[in-house]
Amino acid sequence: MDSYTLQAVQSGLAVYHAMQAEIDVLEQSAHHAVKLSKEFEILQTIRGIEKILGLTIMLETGDIHRFASAGKFASYCRCVDSLRTSNGKKKGSGNVKAGNSYLSWAFSEASHFAVRYEALAQRFYERKKARTNGIIAIRAIARKLARASWMMLKHQ
Repeated sequence: MDSYTLQAVQSGLAVYHAMQAEIDVLEQSAHHAVKLSKEFEILQTIRGIEKILGLTIMLETGDIHRFASAGKFASYCRCVDSLRTSNGKKKGSGNVKAGNSYLSWAFSEASHFAVRYEALAQRFYERKKARTNGIIAIRAIARKLARASWMMLKHQ
């Protein structure tokens, strides 16, 4: 490796370490701000939801009582299709941008972790994937996690 490449790699690593240190400080301050929150502790009991995803879900959701049902919450989390059909015919293209994109991301990440580490989620994923495809199966697990989160937070 020539000296210029080595210098570029070293400066890239220095930037990476500086950014990682800042991220760690921000994560710690956010974690301390909500550490005692009962909702945060409840969310962390769900397999696949760790510190950052729990913080994201809790802070982006706000008051869980504003959602009348688990389905409404899952819809807000963009975990439900925005299809409108009648008599087998498609009515419009739906509103695919409705809801919270951060919650959509958080539940998708949590579903990937759940498939990796939870046997029940993995079995459901394999069954769903055999009938459709992997993306639809992950979104189905994300919907289940969103509904479970609503139930746990609403009925503590």
